Amino acid sequence: MTHVIELEGVAKRYGGADAPALGPVDLGVAQGEALAVTGPSGSGKSTLLNLIAGLDRPSEGSVTVAGQRIDRMGEHALARFRRERIGMVFQFFNLLDDLTVADNIQLPAQLTGTARRAAASRAGELMEVLGIQKHARAYPGRLSGGERQRVAVARALVNKPALLLADEPTGALDTASGQDVRELLVDLHRGGQTVVLVTHDLELARACATRTIHLVDGHVAVDTHAEAVR
Repeated sequence: MTHVIELEGVAKRYGGADAPALGPVDLGVAQGEALAVTGPSGSGKSTLLNLIAGLDRPSEGSVTVAGQRIDRMGEHALARFRRERIGMVFQFFNLLDDLTVADNIQLPAQLTGTARRAAASRAGELMEVLGIQKHARAYPGRLSGGERQRVAVARALVNKPALLLADEPTGALDTASGQDVRELLVDLHRGGQTVVLVTHDLELARACATRTIHLVDGHVAVDTHAEAVR
């Protein structure tokens, strides 16, 4: 079994705290798996996601993503790796309001050196698949929450990442838009995308994930495999 994520003995401490905010944790996520990470506030969910994304470094242990020990990478190499191999979707979209939808989606590809024409072609494909092509020349502020999250997903996928990370992707959406994004995540996983989803929404976890881990006080309290709802 090929693992996209491998955490071995990972712990993270902040400041002078005696107890770690996370860990130690051992975790493997297989290629094509959809993992939901749940738990109460302060349980270590965001810390875990940040370590996997390379946005933070472990106090101990190793973090391997797509075959690379990212905890050993320098900042420049890590930033490039993250742009090329990891797509990220956030609760509040993190789109650039002064760029059009198309330009928001193309930006990560251009930052990795992809030619503008190729980046535009890839963005066009994603907008068509995600049903937002009619908004290509619009600005994010004119879109609904659900539409902005679709733009954010397209941007995350533009470099064909090995891993898609989603941090509370429906947390800022109304019920209808949340359902829309839920169905989108299910479709992405069905197409073979490896997904790690952090959420307080247990219904979202049940719908999108084939596996759920529940964190309590920085440790994995429950690790459950189940077929995602289709």
